[in-house]
Amino acid sequence: MSSQSFLSILTGSFSTPCADNPTVAMIEAGYRAAGIDARYINCDVKPEALGDAVSGAVAMEWAGFNCSLPHKVAVIDHLDELAESAKIIGAVNCVSIRDGKLIGDNTDGKGFLASLKEVTDPSGKRVLLLGAGGAARAIAVELGLAGVAHITVVNRDPEKAETIAALVRDRTACDAAAQGWEGDVRVPDDTDIVINATSVGLGGAEAMPPLAQETLRKELVVADVIPNPPKTKLLRLAKERGCTTLDGLGMLVNQGVIGVELWLGQTLDADVMQKTLQEIFGASE
Repeated sequence: MSSQSFLSILTGSFSTPCADNPTVAMIEAGYRAAGIDARYINCDVKPEALGDAVSGAVAMEWAGFNCSLPHKVAVIDHLDELAESAKIIGAVNCVSIRDGKLIGDNTDGKGFLASLKEVTDPSGKRVLLLGAGGAARAIAVELGLAGVAHITVVNRDPEKAETIAALVRDRTACDAAAQGWEGDVRVPDDTDIVINATSVGLGGAEAMPPLAQETLRKELVVADVIPNPPKTKLLRLAKERGCTTLDGLGMLVNQGVIGVELWLGQTLDADVMQKTLQEIFGASE
């Protein structure tokens, strides 16, 4: 009898809709490059079927799965444990299954932080964070835990901005404040890092969040969470003004790397995964 195993490790993602999620291509490219016999299965799971999907993953002995919209909060009811940042953020996008136990984590902010550290040490820095949605919340918490000195959260609804600012102040050592978004946001002179955590620019190469372009100084790091297109208008303008720029591909790649480390204890080649996304989005360095 052959000693070869025909049983692949199973991982994947639960979301709806999911047909435009490129994570499957990125992670499976990483698996192939590492010689890991594993699959990443992209599953369209409706809200009413989430519990069945989670039970199915356990029954089939999956190593873990990602959760995207609309399941990041609802999945918590089906888990046994939460990692520290997931508890603070109140949302989960990555679940590990160990001996039948479900452990929830949030890699949104972790993925961004890993990408940011490739261009600057965030410790002691002052951040202007645009947006107050789920990505902004996760990024703000991870930045706070990483030792950022101050975060200003800007949003059209100042109450949502204050919710995130209060969370950062209460649960990390970082100071934070909220600011309403009226007209073009001006970047304060003492800011070190500007982050667009809104959806402005997603799928639109000429879309840009209302920002006073003349306040983009060459000393700034300007980051965008938008992966498609990777070179958003904000990043193109910031680069023209001499800023250090950071696109959303790195965040997406690092989320995948961190997730697989949690599931399998193995590290994938980030360069292979990034190249896969660049080919999908028609991007180049």
